[in-house]
Amino acid sequence: MAILSVTMPSMAGNPFFETYKTPHQTIPFNEIKTEYYFPAFEEAMKQHTQEVDAIINNPQTPTFDNTIVVLERSGSLLNKVSSPFYNMLGSETNDELQAIAEKISPLMSEHSNSINLNEKLFARVKAVNDQKDKLKLNPEQQMLLKETYDGFARNGANLSEADKAVYRELSKDLSMLTLQFGQNVLKETNKYSLVITDKALLSGLSDDLLDMFAANAKKAGKEGWLINLKATSYVPFMKYADNRDLRREIYMAYTTRCMLGGEFDNTENVRKIANTRLKIANLLGYKTYADYELVDRMAENTKNVYDLLDKLLAAYKPAAEKELAEVQEYANSKGAYFVIQPWDWSYYSEKLKNEKYDLTDEMTKPYFELENVKKGVFGLATRLYGIHFKKNPKIPVYNPEVDAYDVTDENGKYLAVLYTDFHPRDGKRAGAWMSEFKGQKMDGKVDSRPQITLVMNFTRATATKPALLTFDEVTTFLHEFGHSLHGMLTKCTYESLSGTNVYRDFVELPSQIMENWGSEKEFLDGFAVNYLTGEKIPAELVQKIKASENFNIANFCLRQLSFGYLDMGWHTLDKPFEGNVIGFEKEAMTSTQVLPVVCNTSMSPTFSHIFSGGYAAGYYSYKWAEVLDADAFSVFSKNGIFDKKTASSFRENILEKGGTEHPMTLYKRFRGQEPTIDALLKRNGIVK
Repeated sequence: MAILSVTMPSMAGNPFFETYKTPHQTIPFNEIKTEYYFPAFEEAMKQHTQEVDAIINNPQTPTFDNTIVVLERSGSLLNKVSSPFYNMLGSETNDELQAIAEKISPLMSEHSNSINLNEKLFARVKAVNDQKDKLKLNPEQQMLLKETYDGFARNGANLSEADKAVYRELSKDLSMLTLQFGQNVLKETNKYSLVITDKALLSGLSDDLLDMFAANAKKAGKEGWLINLKATSYVPFMKYADNRDLRREIYMAYTTRCMLGGEFDNTENVRKIANTRLKIANLLGYKTYADYELVDRMAENTKNVYDLLDKLLAAYKPAAEKELAEVQEYANSKGAYFVIQPWDWSYYSEKLKNEKYDLTDEMTKPYFELENVKKGVFGLATRLYGIHFKKNPKIPVYNPEVDAYDVTDENGKYLAVLYTDFHPRDGKRAGAWMSEFKGQKMDGKVDSRPQITLVMNFTRATATKPALLTFDEVTTFLHEFGHSLHGMLTKCTYESLSGTNVYRDFVELPSQIMENWGSEKEFLDGFAVNYLTGEKIPAELVQKIKASENFNIANFCLRQLSFGYLDMGWHTLDKPFEGNVIGFEKEAMTSTQVLPVVCNTSMSPTFSHIFSGGYAAGYYSYKWAEVLDADAFSVFSKNGIFDKKTASSFRENILEKGGTEHPMTLYKRFRGQEPTIDALLKRNGIVK
């Protein structure tokens, strides 16, 4: 009799198939080779399928424990593999990882569909859900049941067999399109560089910036100064470079990425992603993709989103027009007899800010040396929540620049691992974010604690100076650290509800509230010292930072609103889009524009938040959460910014709860009432 031979993936030496022998069972990055990922994904999907089959084939009547909880616990190996893989794809990518991503993406999509569209499995889930009113479930269990049932329904479980087949193809297509979109943005951004050999063309730039641009050139094997489109290069160049022609050149390069043809053009991907999402929404019974997305959001529907955007637009636009007029008048007074263009805005705004408040980045940067800022930000968490951070060199990291910390509570009990990754690299996408390598959950009676990562793109050290941050970078650090607190302090039973697994328009509250401490003297006094002299940041400099907080705040708000309107524009389409991407974008954003609109530039082809991130029909969340954070911080302002009782309430009602209850329930438990926009308008000086 012939024996059937089955080739199994090689497990020998592959750490994904073993118990990690590292501190806190952290990922042994030093042992993981790129070629280990694909066989690990294959085996993990196979094991997950077997776990799901065991639920389906259980002869017992479906219950919350034998169906919902067991399903929640399934797929542990898949999480173990996918978490480091997708994090590396964002912060340490290369051609090999991207090739694996393209190969694995349709397989993962099909695997997910095979679970979500499984009739027998959904029948068990539905049977439990039908009994929900008779089950004695606590709020977290109720939320897990709701999220599980809704997850199936929102992913096609109620569709006919014919429509399920269509859904499978659409979701697979969308997965590949969003992956390709993000890769194109990274590659196009990395591709551009401008080498300047005449130093006179770089007047206005500080010695620190010139050193950075010279280091860029040296790394590329060039002579002179190299400007690229990474934020650490683009933002200060637009703010300080005197040469208007060069500012325009860099601006045009930045705002025409992925739209001028060539292998990284994303304009067709924009159409395809928008149309594929619309098809999915229609298939599931929704008129638009926004209608589909907003069901599980605090905003609930498109009307409420537009109400918020419109209210903020009405409140801020008159102030934005006054700000523009002031900058225009200032530029004219300095001999700039032309209409301010977008490539002039940062330059003349910065000069006006300097003149009004006697404040520049170069004045504050000596007080924001990265190591000191870390101590200050970590110290803030210690002061508010009693937690402590200790670097642990025994924890493997994925890049020598990364540090890993043990995080403990006020009693020395282990809470989490925190990884920090601060500087730009070619393999890292732009921006700043928090993510997790491992989520928190109760593993039986054991509290299995999270492993969190903070990734940023901050200014590097130069040959002569340590890494000195701008105040904006300090604020970004506080923002992302707020996300990490949400991830580290969580105390939930189920991983899918823990940490930052909350409604998209609630997730920015814990991050944005942290920004409020950035300009508080009592906070800055604790760490902001001159890196050369040790002198504490002068009170008058702190006052200048505080006084300048609302400088051009209305234009910043309109910029955020423009992104929100654009996002909603793409996702409230109710017919397939075959038109011009640039024209559509200009129309969607027109109500927010106060600066001249530049022809043949576009945001959409690089708008990763909505086309390759998780913010589709959700970019408004930043403004929604800003309303929440201003309202919430007003409690700290009233009681004291380090008030332990207020901090304890915020921790217990917001940070520890994850997504275990509806966010408005959690918020009102902390605040005592629903939020209004009043605190935000007052904070921004729009109303007195």
